[in-house]
Amino acid sequence: MREAVIVGAGMMGSAMATPLSDNGFHVRLVGSPLDTAIIESVRKNGWHPTLKRRMPERVDAYFVRELREQLAGADLVVGGVSSFGVRWFESEVLPLVPDGTPVVFITKGLEREADNMLLPFPMAMAQRMDKRRGIALCGIGGPCISFELADRHQSCVWLCGPDQKQAAELAGWLRTPYYHLCPTNDIRGIESAVAMKNAYALGVSLSIGMARKRDADAPEWYNPEAGLFAQATCEARKIIALNGGGPEAIACFSGDLYVTVFGGRTRKIGTLLGKGIPYMEAREMLSGVTLESVAIATTVMESFRDRPDVNVNEFPLLAHIDAIINQGAQVEIPWDSFAK
Repeated sequence: MREAVIVGAGMMGSAMATPLSDNGFHVRLVGSPLDTAIIESVRKNGWHPTLKRRMPERVDAYFVRELREQLAGADLVVGGVSSFGVRWFESEVLPLVPDGTPVVFITKGLEREADNMLLPFPMAMAQRMDKRRGIALCGIGGPCISFELADRHQSCVWLCGPDQKQAAELAGWLRTPYYHLCPTNDIRGIESAVAMKNAYALGVSLSIGMARKRDADAPEWYNPEAGLFAQATCEARKIIALNGGGPEAIACFSGDLYVTVFGGRTRKIGTLLGKGIPYMEAREMLSGVTLESVAIATTVMESFRDRPDVNVNEFPLLAHIDAIINQGAQVEIPWDSFAK
């Protein structure tokens, strides 16, 4: 039986145990330093308290102190930490991964380089890692909600890696009748797409808050949401190209943006901001919630402002999101700047 180690027991990392176990893997779910309560619950009765589902039978849970022992003999490692845990993963986990073992990240984000270029997490870590270790750092991205994957709903995503053949092999390890993976070597495109969807989902969700501000019981305003969705797609296409990604990655972005706007922490923060609640106050209201949308919007705009090859005026929605978050700006959607 092949062994898969998932590091990070959050909702999406833990949901990955379902297709892995269905494909015959024995899964070792190792919590990060923040996952102690989750691991205690899973070890006690198999119940995942945030995913709110029972883990599959072929899954065993381990505390972070057991990390070294559980990584030994792994055939596959899944990085399930949040973007804020990437540095910890790189410094504490990667050195323990057996040489030659593929690592697949579900973590989304872009790292700002010294020259202000943006590099996906797997590529940034690969540059710093000893190439002689033979570890392929890959990523999975696309429209996938954790609890739907755990419930075996039909889900379509992309698996990207430095080598197309290896990406296809890894996709085969994970593919099930309900979990469909398209292998590609377009890491820059797919990883840029899934990172940017967090920032733009916040932007689309502003219109939900604007409707609630006018009338707490009002239905969502779909025309404004659609307009913001369209502008987000236009801007994301340019960002993917600037990062060296292929044009097909915009399909990954649009699907991922669609599911993200329907629920979760990014919708919550966007709705609060759309109501006119200042960012610092909204952040306090969501205390303890990881706001990856804020981190990626800030990182990208900081990079773009320092790049002579980028005209920030071509990204009015992203610039407005950044201004709301980092400059205390009021929500005033720049509609007349869109689609130009």
